[in-house]
Amino acid sequence: MKSRQGAIHVQEVRKLHKGKAYSNFYLRQSIREGAKVHKITLGNLSSLPVEIIQMIRRSLKGEALMPPSDVFEIVRTVPHGATAAVFGTVRQLGLEAMLASRASRERDVATAMVVARVLNPASKLATARAFQGETAWISLGERLGLEDVRVGELYGAMDWLWERKAAIEAKLAAVHLREGSLVLYDVTAAVLDSRTCELAQIGHPKGGPRGKRQIVFGLLCSREGCPVGVEVFKGNTGDPKTLARQIEKVREQFGVNRVVWVGDRGLITEARIREELKNVEGFSWITALRSPAIRTLVEQGAVQMSLFDRQDLVEIAHPDYPGERLIVCRNPLLAEERERKRQELIAATERELDKIVAATGRARGRLKGKAAIGMKVGAVIGRHKVGKYFTLTIDEDRFVYARKEERIAQDRALDGMYVIRTNVPHAAMGSEAAVSAYKHLSLVEQAFRTLKHLDLQVEPIGHRLPHRVEAHVFLCMLGYYVEWHMRRALAPLLFQDDDKETAEALRSSVVAPARRSPRALRKVQRRRTEDHLPVHSFETLLQDLNTLAKNRVVLKGQTAPPFDQYTTPGPLHRRAFELLKVAYPL
Repeated sequence: MKSRQGAIHVQEVRKLHKGKAYSNFYLRQSIREGAKVHKITLGNLSSLPVEIIQMIRRSLKGEALMPPSDVFEIVRTVPHGATAAVFGTVRQLGLEAMLASRASRERDVATAMVVARVLNPASKLATARAFQGETAWISLGERLGLEDVRVGELYGAMDWLWERKAAIEAKLAAVHLREGSLVLYDVTAAVLDSRTCELAQIGHPKGGPRGKRQIVFGLLCSREGCPVGVEVFKGNTGDPKTLARQIEKVREQFGVNRVVWVGDRGLITEARIREELKNVEGFSWITALRSPAIRTLVEQGAVQMSLFDRQDLVEIAHPDYPGERLIVCRNPLLAEERERKRQELIAATERELDKIVAATGRARGRLKGKAAIGMKVGAVIGRHKVGKYFTLTIDEDRFVYARKEERIAQDRALDGMYVIRTNVPHAAMGSEAAVSAYKHLSLVEQAFRTLKHLDLQVEPIGHRLPHRVEAHVFLCMLGYYVEWHMRRALAPLLFQDDDKETAEALRSSVVAPARRSPRALRKVQRRRTEDHLPVHSFETLLQDLNTLAKNRVVLKGQTAPPFDQYTTPGPLHRRAFELLKVAYPL
């Protein structure tokens, strides 16, 4: 029996739900098979404006219509996709409720500032213009009713946020910290070039320029690296001196009494353990020994290289560390890399020193005088930081140097070796688990890279009032909190490894270098995901999402109000929103 296709038409279906009438519009075609008529739905038009649906209906009836350019006009386009992704994640995490349980103008402004920090860190003036109707470059201002926001309101929202900082951090800790869990803590510095702010002090820069005024801030993270708290200190505060306040913060502010603190060798030091932390009830920690302490263990015979013939990890006890465990690890690949780097630096230093030797012996323009020669030598030695490997002899008209082969050999013997130090009993945490916990500190270092350089740009800090500086750092931490969750959810679309379990299973031991899973390697090699979608970094994925725009459309020659039309998402965009569990267009 032959079927006969009928005309395509627009059908309106009305429904009554809870006393309200709703209309849906479908594009359908009737097909007759004998005496029966079947209707096939070709598409759902319900999301289109009523004016467009009417035009489609007229067109299907054979009416001649004008070209779209004669009917429609796009009067403004604002990037929307990345805003929807970030703000949708904020809503998904319940961050607005963490800022304040009740909706308010201040909460909306603070939320918008967190979202803007993730999208494009900028000054308060630039951020305000991003929300304002005439100058908006993100769609959030209209969504939150902030099209009339002014710079002063942004500063007011920072003050509002600073006053609630303790309560907000307690809510974050309630989600991510439990009794007995690991707490990762580390400290970094950020430039604050101010002569009036009491927090700005000349201290010990961590990779930044010397001689600059700075602040120091410590970041508290969960075992997975999720930030739960941040504290700002004066720029000349030593790292170990920040720890006691954080212990008090976790216990009193967060209400978590029993955690295991993980800090690097410059933070949980011998002096700090002996003077402040030894008598703190229930204080458990994991750290590492400094190189001089490791050298002492080797010289005393407590650590022998033969221990590592068949294993790369061994636990020992030592009378100098009563009630503690020492877990000695050796990574051969790390040893080779350190030896290679040392030789390169020594060779580079020797090339420069040879030039000074030649300058002291030339006939014309000879370099002479202890002070002049010493300045040249000091500049070279300080450049590569390997002066401990040389014996230097400086006379009035002569300069001679020689390698300290014995010292080089001593350091070579320690290459690839590190010692984890902890007071956590073995019954509560095995050797490999303790080493793994210490290695989790790399997650805090990753957070600092994102906060300071990659995405959120803590510095340069332009504030002068201490509480505004603290609010600025806290705002950046909240931005990282959102980004951390987004990176985790979007991992299948990013270059990062989204199959950590397989990667860990491929690792020969906890001491061995981390490996990438086969799936992650395929992503890198092919630049495609398992679903054949392009692979991105987090930054370029946001840029790609921003190709989804919110267009303001008007109908020419008609009195109908303007309406918004959103760009249709492609496969990559749909997958991103699916992973984030965020509805588009939000």
